Amino acid sequence: MDVTLAEELMLLSLDDGSGVAKDATSAGWAVAGAFLADLALAGRVAIDEGRLGITDGTPTGEPLLDERLARLAEWVGRKAPGRARSADWLTKDHATAVRATVQRLCERGLVVEERHRVLGLFPVRRYPEADGSVERELRERLAAVIRYHQEPDVRTATLIALLHAARLHRLAFPDLPRARVEARFAEIAAGDRAGESVGQAIRNMSAAVAAIAAVTAATAATAATG
Repeated sequence: MDVTLAEELMLLSLDDGSGVAKDATSAGWAVAGAFLADLALAGRVAIDEGRLGITDGTPTGEPLLDERLARLAEWVGRKAPGRARSADWLTKDHATAVRATVQRLCERGLVVEERHRVLGLFPVRRYPEADGSVERELRERLAAVIRYHQEPDVRTATLIALLHAARLHRLAFPDLPRARVEARFAEIAAGDRAGESVGQAIRNMSAAVAAIAAVTAATAATAATG
């Protein structure tokens, strides 16, 4: 089953048993960034020094990506030339992107939606695993690269760059020393496996994800200690 980078990130974030998202805030930024990365790999968007542009508005054939592409094209079209920034789009889109991704995982039968009420009052939704085959294949692919130092393909390298940007190393490898995982992720993220133009777009987008995730984490830490 072919899934998007956003879906892969969401599968890593969702706890298989409880359906609760781990590192939900940072994972949300990474999911939004994953849509831009997939669209860049598909030749639909370009990102240059943080400026975001549509290079091809034709559908990709993947409904999840095409919905985001249509939303993005409409948003870019309302901006003055050079004023569409990837960081602004990520800020606008991340919550909607997560909802759309989880819904698609439900449609594919990979997770199932469960609804609960906390204290009998507050509704919450959780998404435990229904079919673990895709996540198992994903984790095997990541393990081959990190544990056994195999060369990643472009999509796996891009996923690793997103995980590294959002500092989600433990989502992928909770059982390995963080320093080891982080060093290998950094090495892969610094590469240029996608070619110069697409690689530049992915690096620009990853930088935006990293900056936003860092600010969000710092704000949350300040609020917790304040």
